[in-house]
Amino acid sequence: MGRLFGTDGVRGVANSELTPIMAYKIGRITANILKRESVKPKIILGMDTRRSGAMLGAALSAGICSAGGDIINIGIVPTPALAFLVRELKGDAGIVITASHNTMEYNGIKIFNSEGFKLRDELEEEIEVFVFSDKDCLPSITGKDIGNIIEDYKALDLYVDYMAGIYGSLNLSGMKIAIDCAEGATYRAAPAILKRLGADLHTIHNEPNGVNINENCGSTHMEAIKKFVIENSMDIGIAFDGDGDRCLMVDEKGRELDGDQIMSVCAHFMKEQGLLSKNTLVITTMSNMGLALMARDNNINIKRTQVGDKFVLEEMLEVGAVLGGEQSGHVIFLKHNTTGDGILTALSILNVMKLKGEALSDINIRMKVMPQVLLGAKVSNTKKYDFDKVEEIKNAISLLEEAYKDRGRVLIRASGTEPLVRVMIEGENIVKMKEEANTIKELIEKHLG
Repeated sequence: MGRLFGTDGVRGVANSELTPIMAYKIGRITANILKRESVKPKIILGMDTRRSGAMLGAALSAGICSAGGDIINIGIVPTPALAFLVRELKGDAGIVITASHNTMEYNGIKIFNSEGFKLRDELEEEIEVFVFSDKDCLPSITGKDIGNIIEDYKALDLYVDYMAGIYGSLNLSGMKIAIDCAEGATYRAAPAILKRLGADLHTIHNEPNGVNINENCGSTHMEAIKKFVIENSMDIGIAFDGDGDRCLMVDEKGRELDGDQIMSVCAHFMKEQGLLSKNTLVITTMSNMGLALMARDNNINIKRTQVGDKFVLEEMLEVGAVLGGEQSGHVIFLKHNTTGDGILTALSILNVMKLKGEALSDINIRMKVMPQVLLGAKVSNTKKYDFDKVEEIKNAISLLEEAYKDRGRVLIRASGTEPLVRVMIEGENIVKMKEEANTIKELIEKHLG
């Protein structure tokens, strides 16, 4: 797999790149690390709907128990629910088995600390060293000190209760809302929350069978929700990804809102309400220039980070911001949760719509989206960080950056979660940008595919 931890935990093809043996070792070393602070660490375990989740969960649990840790298995839950529940259930850590928006053959492992934040880099490195080592010098626990596994599949109700009450008097009665659950982890929580708030709810892709997660549905395939919204005269369409830590939206006219547009609406509203701490919005290098221009025109400070919600969160904590996120739909409302939360993001937009009494198309007017081309060059997972080491690729990127330095921007980066190199160009001539981005994409695939 190369490096073990990417920008969003461990990820790879289940039973090939991410094996049960690896999961066992991750569980074993994680429990051992936690024993420095707790004699009998308690770990909250959840997963998305992938078939391989049970296999990896069993191996991970075996590793945790063999090192003397206890497990509360809460079953299928959205990733942000796990981040909330590790605090609510007073766990020493939380682990969710998911590959987020990736197709079903992938899976992954995300680890949260007792406060619902992702692990510090040095702890990830310690886990990585142990997993890739041939030696296991950890103590062999026996007898009554072996860990125990408790199943608590009702824990999700605590998250549902919390989310339903975040915006107090929010009443969605009279609103026709469509959601696409991506056959993933939101399939129970999202409908339960929105129905409790009185929505006229219409749900698609919420019959997971272990192999259909993200399959032509959810936030990576917006065609289904757009079609449903238009054909059924919905007020809004909301599409989650497989683990529910992100969402994208469609307005009543079938026009898509990405994470940048969602943040634009929320940042402007929060500033009006005096809720935008430090008057600051944290975004990534991938965010559209239009979002920065909106912020400038409305006297909102912008902080940019590397791509990855972990980097967004680190910057938010550093500067004291309460709102930040990514174009992909990871949006963090730090007052309410410690990670991107698609359901919370949806509720935040619905709250703005209700308080203003306006359609989504009417409140999404302040950000002018600049033309942007984003392509993914398919490469070997072990070579995706080498695009700046190949002379022909480096020269081509350098020439392109020079051409756009005064009229746009170019960003080339390795994906933290997939075997891809992202090629992004922002500028004025969309036809030319597509041609130039495709040239770079093909060049990268030629050398690194």
